[in-house]
Amino acid sequence: MRKFVCQPLPGDASDPQGLTALLDRYLLWLETHHYAPGTVKVRRVTLSHFLRWCLERSLTRPQPLTPEILERFQRHVYFYRQRNGQHLSLSSQSHRLTALRSWCAWLTKQRVLEQDPARDLVLPREEQRLPRHPLSVTEVEAVLAQADLTTPHGLRNRAILEVLYSTGLRRDEALALEHTDLDRQRGTLLVRRGKGKKDRFVPIGARALAWIDKYLAEARPLLARRAETPLLFVSKNGHRLHGNQLSKIVRDYLRGAGIAKPGACHLFRHTTATLMLEAGADVRYIQALLGCQLSHKACRLAA
Repeated sequence: MRKFVCQPLPGDASDPQGLTALLDRYLLWLETHHYAPGTVKVRRVTLSHFLRWCLERSLTRPQPLTPEILERFQRHVYFYRQRNGQHLSLSSQSHRLTALRSWCAWLTKQRVLEQDPARDLVLPREEQRLPRHPLSVTEVEAVLAQADLTTPHGLRNRAILEVLYSTGLRRDEALALEHTDLDRQRGTLLVRRGKGKKDRFVPIGARALAWIDKYLAEARPLLARRAETPLLFVSKNGHRLHGNQLSKIVRDYLRGAGIAKPGACHLFRHTTATLMLEAGADVRYIQALLGCQLSHKACRLAA
């Protein structure tokens, strides 16, 4: 698994009241208040863009930041072109401005600023798109059949996909499972620190448990010979499997099954939710199962 390298923030951090030092304090505040590491990482990257934009205009302290300045930055984000010549997506624009609003709100609460200049900053309106078509039961079985059960990797992949299909877990939630998270007697598994750092119990079917047992008996001992780890699913070196690697495996399986629908691991999550809805499951139950807070309509469209 690749480790994120923390790049230094642009600008001079020696001025304790300068933007660079204040951004460093804000990121540390997020960490000490137990924000998810991924959230802190994204905030660091997106706000570094804003910080660099300010420094190019000789804005080194927060006091000159006004609603007019932030609107100028919003126009910059709108017209900004990436290396491939494409504009930023609406989602990317929104992420940059959301991070900026959060930082400005923090600066105001810390009494660095008297008024929040980003309070009335309007985020771009994103398109309300219908989700991609989920897999049918026949398509799911075709994808599962792509795993080569004569190899330890194939057995592992089949077990992971069976778990995704049975439980609707997120990719990283499945890869973070440990042996002790399984309760075979009750037919449940424990998801530790899912999205929002919340734990939850999720039911798991007998078929998925059977594939896990087969993987544990025949494949995992061969994969985990070089490392001791409580993780349920491991790489060829006995360590945690990288999420992007699993996504590539699933995309290859989809292609091998002749399925052209876009997506990878999350496609199984969406499929599980859709099949449960079609079978008459209550929306609130599906919300709890997936570990998300969605409206009734949103759950039907994007579970």
